Amino acid sequence: MLRAMIVDDEAPARSELRYLLEQTGEIGSVTEASSVRSAIETLMNSRVDVAFLDISMPGASGMQLAEALRKLKTPPAVVFVTAYSDHALEAFEVDAVDYLMKPVEEDRLARAIEKVLSRVKPLPETKATSVERIPVEKGGRKVLIPVEQIRYIMAKDDYSCIFTDDDRFLSTTSLAQFESKLSEFGFFRVHRRYIVNLANVEDVETTPSGAIQLGIADMEDRVPVSRRRVVPLKKALSL
Repeated sequence: MLRAMIVDDEAPARSELRYLLEQTGEIGSVTEASSVRSAIETLMNSRVDVAFLDISMPGASGMQLAEALRKLKTPPAVVFVTAYSDHALEAFEVDAVDYLMKPVEEDRLARAIEKVLSRVKPLPETKATSVERIPVEKGGRKVLIPVEQIRYIMAKDDYSCIFTDDDRFLSTTSLAQFESKLSEFGFFRVHRRYIVNLANVEDVETTPSGAIQLGIADMEDRVPVSRRRVVPLKKALSL
């Protein structure tokens, strides 16, 4: 499964592309960035297999980011996603895998991902062990939480709230960064505000309104699942 990053200054465009990527069945995790600067900050903490870049953005452009990515020891594949066709030649000069026009069509995106898969090897999947830990603040001191003890993580204001079976912790790490770091350990983004440890999902409930909620081991509160995440979640849980 590929790890993807979407870099686009328009939130609706990021949301739509995320949805289309999730439907392909080839994407393991998706991180988002609204600018080249925030993309670089994310890449300093995690790696991706493929970056989907808009070209025209305030500040540095997607083309400049692609040029910078080429200098990495193991650069991600680059696919440009833009409303303009006049940068196509320039895109391939920076070794882009493909060049997609907005609005992106599902079949065209599928072909782009096939090209990516033929060029890159997804980062190897590894299993969580007892030595894999997440550093958090608690009572003025650093606490290291083994990832298998985490039930779910919830975005709360400018923080992420990490829930274990008997405690909760605050972290300044964003939910997108946690998604990138923890996807290989069986964590799954079920909602824009929630990431869950799939190993601790006990039941999947459909409410009278049609909404989907998850029961988590040792947790009283139930976790909502967004409409767009239902199909990928069922695949992840083999339902």
